Amino acid sequence: MGLRLRIILNPSSGRELARNNIEDVLARLSMRGRLDRADIMYTHGKGDATRYAMETDASQYDYIIAAGGDGTVNEVITGIKRASLDIPVAIYTSGTVNDFATINKLPSEPADFADMLMDPVIKKVDCGKAGDQYFLNVLAAGVFTDIAYTVPSDLKTAIGPAAYWLSAMKDLGGITDTMPLIITNGDETIRTEAVMFFVSNTKSVGGVRNLMTQADVTDGLLDVMVIRKVDVSEVMPLLGKLVIGDHINSDKVIYFQTDCFSVEAPESAKPVVLDLDGEEGPCLPTTISCVHEAINLVIPKEE
Repeated sequence: MGLRLRIILNPSSGRELARNNIEDVLARLSMRGRLDRADIMYTHGKGDATRYAMETDASQYDYIIAAGGDGTVNEVITGIKRASLDIPVAIYTSGTVNDFATINKLPSEPADFADMLMDPVIKKVDCGKAGDQYFLNVLAAGVFTDIAYTVPSDLKTAIGPAAYWLSAMKDLGGITDTMPLIITNGDETIRTEAVMFFVSNTKSVGGVRNLMTQADVTDGLLDVMVIRKVDVSEVMPLLGKLVIGDHINSDKVIYFQTDCFSVEAPESAKPVVLDLDGEEGPCLPTTISCVHEAINLVIPKEE
């Protein structure tokens, strides 16, 4: 019996190669007699992928394929959780950074992706939740963390990862800007002035492959990293520790694991907006939790 696929595709992702790659995948499945149905839903704006996922009749499909970057994947996951769908998800990597796909060794070549669909392993993975919004890889706030959704889509399409670096350079002067945070984790309360903070489901954030050194997508915990106030002269030493993987031992870094905590910025001069997988999320205050084994992820068999 052939596969029945619902494909939610961002046609502008991956320098607009996503459409061609998906067509290649479908052609390979068809040639091998393994394709029964393929319904492609093209996204055109924010919220489309979430809506398409929520409208999915899980009884009619074997998989949902999320084809796009981290933002597209985020929307698909959000739709699946909001609609309480129990259907495996296959992530086709065609965005600019693709942290979650990279760390989970998901295939990016059409031939490998087709092989995975025909002979899959289903892995239950966690996701995060902030208020009523979900994230699969990372939640962030502070300097640099709004780059993913402030860089114009056409610039990301045209020059890829360089768009992020160009925008980050413009924000470098704000490295000493801070936000007052109150973090409550169980019986512990942390008060600090922070430059930025991250909450991650995996080790990779923003293309930095081992930023969250203890993270595991299946452990039922989120990894939290807070970068305290730093002087400009302290930036390079901190980056040096990052290179050798010793950054979590810096006195400028707070690092812990938890399944649920709350965070607020009561004295901030402006609203602190959260970034969820490259998408603009809610403002503080909020409660952030781990949803254990939330997603049935399609992964390739180990060689």
